Amino acid sequence: MYANGKKWGIVFRGITNLNLDAKGRLAIPVRYRESFAADNNQLVVTVDIHSRCLAIYPRNTWEKLQKEIDALPSTNRMAAYIKRMLIGHATDLTLDAAGRVLIPSELRAYAGLEKACVLAGVGKKFELWNAEAWSALSEQFLSEIEGEDLPAALESLSL
Repeated sequence: MYANGKKWGIVFRGITNLNLDAKGRLAIPVRYRESFAADNNQLVVTVDIHSRCLAIYPRNTWEKLQKEIDALPSTNRMAAYIKRMLIGHATDLTLDAAGRVLIPSELRAYAGLEKACVLAGVGKKFELWNAEAWSALSEQFLSEIEGEDLPAALESLSL
């Protein structure tokens, strides 16, 4: 995928309703597994700093992002917090033969993941949401967008 002459790499999109199993494993949908195969079925999961969900990246994508995060100035309090949260919670995972990954319990607790969840493809990563939290976020967005002015960059889009 290319935009403005730059290669984006893998792009994830779409919403999938899933269930974690009793052990906390997530079955990655078949249509996405090939994307992780290029990274030897390795991915990285971490917290999302904007909301109570998890961010799931192909390992190669995460490693590039981690370099950018690590380059943030440690003397800036917010940058240090972002490093601590994103890199500190980052966990390397590998898809098993059935295409599942075990989401660590501390990350499941952060996102409030129990059973029903939503996997949302949002470009270079997935977001993993508690299904009720996803529904509430969607409703909040719909109620807030009415009457709102779009950012200038979106005004020229023809959707």
